[in-house]
Amino acid sequence: MEYRRFNNTIVCRIDRGEEILEKIKEIALKEKIKLANINALGATNEFTVGVFKTDEKKYYSNEFRGDFEIVSLTGTINTMNGEFYTHIHMSAGNEKGEVFGGHLNRAIVSATCEMVINIIDGVVDREFNDEIGLNLFKF
Repeated sequence: MEYRRFNNTIVCRIDRGEEILEKIKEIALKEKIKLANINALGATNEFTVGVFKTDEKKYYSNEFRGDFEIVSLTGTINTMNGEFYTHIHMSAGNEKGEVFGGHLNRAIVSATCEMVINIIDGVVDREFNDEIGLNLFKF
C-alpha cells in the first residue's frame, strides 16, 4: 500500500494480496482520522459481504472467490466509544456482469484498489441501538 495526503484528502493504492479493511484501519490510525467518507474501485479475487436481516437483527454473510471488479466501495470512518470504527459496503461484478454486494467483512485485492478518503473536520461517535440492532451515529 502507498498513499499521499493532500490537505483533507488521501489518495491510496492498496496492492495485490492486501486486505482492504486492514489497510483502511492502518491509514486511519496513522493519520488520526476520526471522521471521513471513503470511495474506491479495483479488483478482488476473494471477498465476504453481508446482509442485515432487520427482523432478526442479524447479519448473514456470503463469500465469493474468483475474478471480480470492485464496481463500488463506499462508506465511513468514524469512532465508537472514541475508538476507530468503519462502516463499508462493497459491490463487485464477475465476468458475466453479475454484481454481488453488501456490508464488507473482508476483501483481498487481486490487482489493485484505488481509494480516496475525504477527511471531515469533526467527530461523530456511534452507539448500539437495541431497537434496530446496529451501531448507529450518535450526535
